[in-house]
Amino acid sequence: MPVAACNLFSHGGRWHGMNSLADRIDALLPQTQCEQCGYHGCRPYAEAIARGEAGINQCPPGGTAGITRLAELLDLPVLPLDPEHGVEKPRMLARVVEAECIGCTKCIQACPVDAIVGAAKLMHTVIIDDCTGCELCVPACPVDCIVLEPMPLAQVNDPAHADAARLHFQRREARLAGEQARRDAELAARKAQVAAATETNPVLAALARARAKQQGKPT
Repeated sequence: MPVAACNLFSHGGRWHGMNSLADRIDALLPQTQCEQCGYHGCRPYAEAIARGEAGINQCPPGGTAGITRLAELLDLPVLPLDPEHGVEKPRMLARVVEAECIGCTKCIQACPVDAIVGAAKLMHTVIIDDCTGCELCVPACPVDCIVLEPMPLAQVNDPAHADAARLHFQRREARLAGEQARRDAELAARKAQVAAATETNPVLAALARARAKQQGKPT
C-alpha cells in the first residue's frame, strides 16, 4: 500500500480519510469513464488507488501528466503508463455518421455519460459538449458508423468538462440502478404471485412437484 495512503488511513486498526483521499484522487482523473484502468469508471479506480489496490499508472487518457499529478498527491515515484491498460494518445470525440446509422441504440447503451441521444430505428447523434472520448461506443456499433475526431485542447484540459462528465456518469449509474431495482421488484412480485397461486391450486402444485422431481430438487 502506498505510504501516503497508510498515513492517511491507518489509526488504531481502523481506516480513516478514505473518502477524502478518494475524492482528491478522483479530482485528478480525466473522468472519461472509459474503463481502460480495469475499473467501472474513474471513481472506482480512485477508490482502488486510495485502498492501495491499484497503481497510479493505469489511466491512458490521463497519460504521463495524470500519473505525475497522482504521484505528487500520494508522494509516490512517477511510473510509466502500464501498457496492459493501453497507450497514451490524443483525446478524441465520437461522431455518428448519420447517413449510416440504423438506430439500433447500442451506442446509447454503451455511453457511460449519456452523451448520445436518439431512439430505436431513428438516427442517433453525439452531444459533443458531453462526450468524454471514452470510445466505448465504437465497438458497440454493429455498422461501424461512429468515427473519432480530435477533442479540442480546451475541452481536454477543462476542469468544468471533467466535473460535468463525473455528474453525468453518477446520474446514469443512479438511473440504471433504479431501473434494475424496479425490475428485480417486479420479478419478485411475479414469483410471489406464482407461489401463492401454486399453494392454492392443487393442479399447479402437482405440476410444481413434478418439475422439482425432474430437476432433482426436494419436494
